[in-house]
Amino acid sequence: MSAIQRWLDRFCYKHPRFGIPNLMLVIVVGSALVWLLDQFSYGVSLSGLLAFSPYYILHGQIWRLITFVFVPMDNRLFFLVISLYFYYMIGSVLEREWGTAKFNVFYGLGVVLNIVVGFVLYAVSASAYPAGLLGYLVTADMTYVNMSLFFAFATLYPDMRVLLFFIIPIKIKWLAWIDAALFAWSILSSLFGVFTAGLAALPGVVLPLVAILNYFIFFWDNFLQLFGRVKYRTSRQTVNFKQATKKAQQQKGYIHKCAVCGKTDTDYPNEEFRYCSKCNGYYCYCSEHIHNHVHIE
Repeated sequence: MSAIQRWLDRFCYKHPRFGIPNLMLVIVVGSALVWLLDQFSYGVSLSGLLAFSPYYILHGQIWRLITFVFVPMDNRLFFLVISLYFYYMIGSVLEREWGTAKFNVFYGLGVVLNIVVGFVLYAVSASAYPAGLLGYLVTADMTYVNMSLFFAFATLYPDMRVLLFFIIPIKIKWLAWIDAALFAWSILSSLFGVFTAGLAALPGVVLPLVAILNYFIFFWDNFLQLFGRVKYRTSRQTVNFKQATKKAQQQKGYIHKCAVCGKTDTDYPNEEFRYCSKCNGYYCYCSEHIHNHVHIE
């Protein structure tokens, strides 16, 4: 998994212009347009003609391989607007953080995995169900791909606060843990359904796991570092991080200091400081200058 992650990182670094700029804006506008056309269609649903379905794709409707990305996840206007705005916001932030190439690869990989598992499940179910039903047994949408987008955002910005129900301030990481718990419960419920209802419940187990595989590929090193830290802390030679930072703060008066404007975490306790991986050395920057500075060679 780490080798795949490194290969993708090298590819994105060598091809910074790869992909579609402002990809989430394109998807959001396309989804809104499809929803609007659905409201004025009589007898024929545009979403139904664009949705992913292996049966119809194999019978010539190949546009579904791409157009299912634009099918709205909710037909209710209020919830549609909220979800489109939310995913546009986190998608735009991730694209600014990663660059156009890496964001397109992340999102595109999720779409491709969604398509692949859809066809695999279609082939598996073909042996158990009549051909006339196959077009409806195996379908896919962007629910889990967008979930992987949310998990990526929560991993990079765990302490960012949002207003739950527009009232309750809550950190993104807690929403992600709740979402992960519901995600795990959905898989376990579908797994139980496989033993009771047969292959009809199989997509509910396989599709979610494969659809968010792009998240695990891109953040595999994060998991390794997490387990590495746990193992490292069990050693007697482990340096107590809290004591080391406290000692550094007592000596210098701060822990993090922006290399451009000189802001410190002592003077600005609510400021977010990050280290640039492209600079030659350990140089810290505030949120204003992390994406706006000359890299030190």
